[in-house]
Amino acid sequence: MTVMKSVLVAAAATVALSAQAQSLPTSGTLVVVPAFGEVKHVNDQVVATLAIEEQDKDKAAAASRVNQKMNKGIAIVKQADPSAALKSYGYYTYPVYPEERPLPAGAVAKPRLPTAWRVGQYLEVTTANLASLPKTVSAAQGVLTLNGLNFGLKPETIRLLDDQRIAATYKNLNERVAAIAKAMGRNVSDAVLDTVDFEGSGNYATESRPAAAPMMMRSAKMAEDSVVAEPSFEPGETTLDMRVVGKVKFK
Repeated sequence: MTVMKSVLVAAAATVALSAQAQSLPTSGTLVVVPAFGEVKHVNDQVVATLAIEEQDKDKAAAASRVNQKMNKGIAIVKQADPSAALKSYGYYTYPVYPEERPLPAGAVAKPRLPTAWRVGQYLEVTTANLASLPKTVSAAQGVLTLNGLNFGLKPETIRLLDDQRIAATYKNLNERVAAIAKAMGRNVSDAVLDTVDFEGSGNYATESRPAAAPMMMRSAKMAEDSVVAEPSFEPGETTLDMRVVGKVKFK
């Protein structure tokens, strides 16, 4: 009987606390609401990285071949895609040393001298002409090496999508505010937006391309008239997202 009485008292207390929680006043409450929005678009631009590297005992000879092949590669790309924007970067020259071998006991190590030199350079090609991309890359690969391919959106496309991204994010904010108001037993009309902070995550830093590193490969002896079969590329799509933080105050 005592146990039953204790259970009833506990149940009554729980009901009382629940009723008290449901009746908490919400007038003047400030609610911080995060929201998200995104839009997708097929990629309409590509940044291709082409490269050349030569190795020779004579540093000048290696540099000369790199310069000649890069000049020829640039001419090929310009002819294949006149609309492409080209940017040269990452010219490097590194010594190649012989492998170190264990020395006999008491032997004095001699200064290491380079046995060869590695010389290379990168070429960045930015174009919106995706239809001719396989042909352009194939032609360039007769002289240069394809080192990287990055599909994305043109700046003007991003600007056009910005309105859609903002609208989608703001719509999600309104939907969340409505859900919160319903959970609090309030009408949406009782909520007033106090602050809207777009990109409230604080992630404003843009990614930067790391410094060019030398290609870890052996210099290939390519014939001047090398022909490379056209590759296949799928541009894919890009998702642009946005985060907003709204402060909502209930009357």
